[in-house]
Amino acid sequence: MKLKYILLASLLVAALPSRAATEQAKSSTAVLFQSFHWHSANSMFYGDLKSKATDLKDLGITHVWFPPPSDAGSPEGYLPRQLNTLDSSYGREEALTSAISALKAQGIESVADVVINHRIGSRDWGDFTNPTWDCRAVVKEDEWPGKCGGMDSGEGFNAARDIDHAQEFVQNDIKHWLGSRLKGVGFTGIRFDYAKGYAPRYAGKYHDAMQPNFCVGELWSDLDFNAVDAHRNSLLEYVEGTGGKCGVFDFTTKGLLNQALRYNEYERLRDSTGKPAGGIGRNAKKMVTFVDNHDTGPSESCGAGQNHWPVPCDKVMQGYAYILTHPGIPSVYYPHVYQWQQRDAIKALIQLRKEEGLTSTSAVAIQRAENGLYAAIVDHKVAIKIGPTDWSPGTGWTLRTSGNQYAVWTKSKLACHSVPVHFRSPFEKDFLRKSSS
Repeated sequence: MKLKYILLASLLVAALPSRAATEQAKSSTAVLFQSFHWHSANSMFYGDLKSKATDLKDLGITHVWFPPPSDAGSPEGYLPRQLNTLDSSYGREEALTSAISALKAQGIESVADVVINHRIGSRDWGDFTNPTWDCRAVVKEDEWPGKCGGMDSGEGFNAARDIDHAQEFVQNDIKHWLGSRLKGVGFTGIRFDYAKGYAPRYAGKYHDAMQPNFCVGELWSDLDFNAVDAHRNSLLEYVEGTGGKCGVFDFTTKGLLNQALRYNEYERLRDSTGKPAGGIGRNAKKMVTFVDNHDTGPSESCGAGQNHWPVPCDKVMQGYAYILTHPGIPSVYYPHVYQWQQRDAIKALIQLRKEEGLTSTSAVAIQRAENGLYAAIVDHKVAIKIGPTDWSPGTGWTLRTSGNQYAVWTKSKLACHSVPVHFRSPFEKDFLRKSSS
């Protein structure tokens, strides 16, 4: 009888919904897709994204990063106004929900761009509605004369009111927005915009309100190439500040790739211990790697968009060869797939990543890192080179995909398995020839 109760209890526990860990908490096979660029805002955006759900599945995407979903004072969505209103320059709430549902039907999760460092008023600087906040919501360092909140816990932002996240009513309203409004339309992931604007402990609190399966912060700060360790340490400190609940975009790797690809300084990709010099060399599973995004790079064509910190346009695929074979969770940018005619080349790299079982924690053995060349072997089974200098891993490898100054190999199957060979005698050959005639 006791055994029956134990078995029954076990079955009941198994039937309860589990609290899923984020992709940043495990050895992840996720591939993120940023679905927009700086000029993407239009009323047909969600419909277009919905129509691409099947193709994104074919591409190998597991998570799609959406633009800010709430009503905003700018078409791009980064000056949020009424958080709980999910009609925006990208379309109506119904279209948003439909796009998320179409992606879910393909097994793809949806990540919301969460802009909560700052906010604008409905008609004036600080008349916040839906949800309604008073002057206590604005930090004392803000330029608005009417502010009456506490000290800012992060860096300031001049284009809107800096929000005081220490206020309990602010926290409660943001938690409701995340856990009810955004989760209610189907979002299961969070991308924290301008994460340096408020203490990471608040990101940890807001994570708990949604319990997302993907959580990443945008911690973009200036990179001093003579103090790379300090830069990547700031990424690790952010992750620790969230309680380890959220990862972070690897802006250190991004900056090093920029420098390597622009000036052939591939030696920058290896640190003094022989490991990758970016955040992926310290805590790879918490890092989301990328070539460019809506802020750093071009939009629909080379030279269009913001271009604040771009990879050279003709070196984009070298960047993808690096991030799609290396640890961290790689992010793929919409224009590169659908407007720059790089879909097939990117798909080949994603497919190789999945076939070879590379993950966010894969091990990297750097073979060469010098002017004109970076070469590495990942998990003992994938070899990669980028740069103008020739290199190959030697015998026992098969070239799988290549392009302008990049190549990727995998271990040849014949190198791992013996193949029986039967040598026929002249009599057998003559018999087979006559039998087939």
